[in-house]
Amino acid sequence: MALSIQSLLILFTTLLLKGTLLVAETCSNCFTHSRAAYYPNSDEQGTDVGACGFGSFGATINGGDVSAVSDLYRNGVGCGACYQVRCTNSNYCSDKGVTVVITDQGSSHDTDFILSQRAFGRMAQTKDAAASLLALGVVDIEYRRVSCSYPNKNITIKIDENSNYPHYFAFVLWYQQGDKDITAVQLCETQNFVCKLLDRSHGAVWTTNSPPSGPLSLRMLLSGEDGDESWIIPVNNIPENWKGGETYDTGVQINV
Repeated sequence: MALSIQSLLILFTTLLLKGTLLVAETCSNCFTHSRAAYYPNSDEQGTDVGACGFGSFGATINGGDVSAVSDLYRNGVGCGACYQVRCTNSNYCSDKGVTVVITDQGSSHDTDFILSQRAFGRMAQTKDAAASLLALGVVDIEYRRVSCSYPNKNITIKIDENSNYPHYFAFVLWYQQGDKDITAVQLCETQNFVCKLLDRSHGAVWTTNSPPSGPLSLRMLLSGEDGDESWIIPVNNIPENWKGGETYDTGVQINV
């Protein structure tokens, strides 16, 4: 039986809707076009005074493939996120590009990224092409969010040197994994399970002026671009006699 015009229109609309939904479902893998520069006065790695609060760790994480960002900084929420960045000049640039970790905030010449020199050169096909890219200074790029992966590394707590019980407690989280943001952190007393929601003072630094006593348990809220949220509870606790400047392994790796 031949289909009526109305039936054909319904069928066409249904197929069009399915195609639109398919594009929406895969758009998380889409690239966004922008521009990138690099730190002109730094060594090959990143900076140890970045706005994310990572300190010297922020210069060397991911082998020094790091970047400052402008809008993607998102008031510090973007700190620790990973992006695949590749330049678009086929004469110099590879298809793979480079994966960078966000450690700082900044912009230059209408760019979304200011890469370390090492990361900027690693977008190129060869060492000679890398020199040509560096000579250009600013290049057109495309980028997308990807999962961070640190083999054999758990999420680690680095306590700020100025932390002093019971007056002040601050820390930054190292080796953030996966492709979700850490949007909230709770600090809990392990004996009576009373939890305190911490403040994001700047970048990836979490603080409280009245830290709980005793051994402490951490809870981290992971939020995805799709709205999915989940709390992660580390295996290891922060010891009762924690000290400023120390690092503590949470025992947690996030599946990527």
